[in-house]
Amino acid sequence: MFKPKNKPLIYFLKNVYIVFAIVLVWRGIWYFLDEVDKYFFGGSHIETAIIGVIIGIVLLYLPDKDLKEIEKL
Repeated sequence: MFKPKNKPLIYFLKNVYIVFAIVLVWRGIWYFLDEVDKYFFGGSHIETAIIGVIIGIVLLYLPDKDLKEIEKL
């Protein structure tokens, strides 16, 4: 059967593409949340940081009903 010789290159480029897409989504969410922070909290990052940590922990807890994902931190 025919095997492409550039399979590692295609695998690498696919992974770079995925990482780039994730970074763009992360950047968009980051800027959006900065605007929410300005609009609702006057630009104070303390309240939104605390709320973000709480929401993040809840989101990590809900699927498995445990916090194994952050256990090794």
